[in-house]
Amino acid sequence: MPVKLIIFDLDGTLIDSSKDITEAINYAIKPYGLGPLTTEDTIKLVGEGISRLIERLLLNSPFEIDDGIRKEVIERFLEYYSHHLLDNTKEYPGVRETLERLGGYKKAVISNKREALSRRILEGLGLDRFFEMIVGSDSTPEKKPSALPVIKVLRDLDIRPEEAVIVGDSNLDIEAGRSAGLKTISVTYGYRPYEMIKDADYIIDRIDGLIEILAGLNR
Repeated sequence: MPVKLIIFDLDGTLIDSSKDITEAINYAIKPYGLGPLTTEDTIKLVGEGISRLIERLLLNSPFEIDDGIRKEVIERFLEYYSHHLLDNTKEYPGVRETLERLGGYKKAVISNKREALSRRILEGLGLDRFFEMIVGSDSTPEKKPSALPVIKVLRDLDIRPEEAVIVGDSNLDIEAGRSAGLKTISVTYGYRPYEMIKDADYIIDRIDGLIEILAGLNR
């Protein structure tokens, strides 16, 4: 059955936001005896959403951490990050050109970043016009690796699972897509090592490799 919909992950797939996220994290955790993180440190941690990332970091704090502090750190992160979303963030090479070439497909973004932040980044980069839907970590009751965000996109765009693929840089994307019945495509240039993406149905080193895969699926 021909592919009609392509679902993309955001961070590590369409955009490299690692430096801006790192700077926001370091601002947020500095008062609590942590950091600074390098960009490489951040890349190893991102994927499950900022709340989970902050929780993991605070486990190493020399201070006693309670729910109030966790909330404060997340608020500090969001305050800083919302004002610095596009200081260094940019799309990966070939993303814009590939999206242009995929004009015949419906396209959506599912991110574990909050929806408003995801939308602002895509708007700021001029990429939002390519997508029928932008779904964030707070758009559904569960985020990736849950299939719920994928199911929401399929339902809202009236697409069957066998008519869609999901493209991402993480095992979270593979799990979410597979659970919803989609073909999965992993990119090697993102934030996760090959060992974590090797079980995808297809693996590409550049985003424009998606063109050839779709051509094969639509034969």
